[in-house]
Amino acid sequence: MKAMIIGAAGFVGSYLSEAIRTLMSCEVVATKLAHEKTDIPDAEIIDLDILDQDSVYEVLAKEKPDYIFHLAAQSSVALSWKNPKLTVDVNIIGALNLLDAIRRLDYSPRVLIVGSGEEYGRVAEVPIEESCALNPGNIYAVTKACQNMLSTLYSKAYGLNLIMTRSFNHIGPKQIPQFVVADFCSQVAKIEKGLQEPVIRVGNLSAKRDFTDVRDVVSAYCCLIQHGKPGETYNVGSGHAIAVEDILREILSQSSANIKVEIDPAKLRPVDVPIIEPDTKKIFNDTGWTSSIPLKQTISDTLDYWRNTITA
Repeated sequence: MKAMIIGAAGFVGSYLSEAIRTLMSCEVVATKLAHEKTDIPDAEIIDLDILDQDSVYEVLAKEKPDYIFHLAAQSSVALSWKNPKLTVDVNIIGALNLLDAIRRLDYSPRVLIVGSGEEYGRVAEVPIEESCALNPGNIYAVTKACQNMLSTLYSKAYGLNLIMTRSFNHIGPKQIPQFVVADFCSQVAKIEKGLQEPVIRVGNLSAKRDFTDVRDVVSAYCCLIQHGKPGETYNVGSGHAIAVEDILREILSQSSANIKVEIDPAKLRPVDVPIIEPDTKKIFNDTGWTSSIPLKQTISDTLDYWRNTITA
């Protein structure tokens, strides 16, 4: 059996590759952009631009993967405000190119289309069930909502084995500092090594989000692609929202440095949703998956990664 990861050079790719081999016993084919580097071991690596429609079909037709995980995305909310065209191109046109290529194949692989909990936006009640109306509050969320609608339509119209996720914030070692937990941990590591003044600069600390260890998330993806129902969308997360302020407090508690906290206006978003928390009963009922790695452990592992990565 063969599994293909589309967009494997990002944060999740190496974790997912390991999970596929461990949990699914599949060989792994991983795609990336030509300029990207990836450290995925024991995998066939293919350069692929998902904006090149013909290339997407040619790669799938040649490799004939049994499973396809679509990770390729512009996944930063902050960057989506700064570069909306890139976000639309990659997240909508790229996804459409993949869907159309799958439609044209002479067989029907099982496909996981990874979306975002940001699609729900500002809601009246939490936890949020998958049936909740979407109200995306930023450009990234709008593109992911569109991807989900296209995928749902293609699954119904063409009988494709597409399973969709709305994945909530996932964190862990190797994540780039564009994202909040990696940002905080990398700053703390720099401060501990004397490379930054003892001040950590932050954005909105009151926002509440569901943070799940990336190693739990990729386990969910493997469960869903095997046991999820085609045409259905599943929340992926811990099911518990926590304030960014509490995340920062835990990070600071794991450091011996005396660190001051300051608000950085550049880190504030034009629109920010107060709380996003998923209901995760559906994924548990259909696959048996639930998150298992404590947040404290994830933060400890992430801090240690940055301590080992940053050098004087």
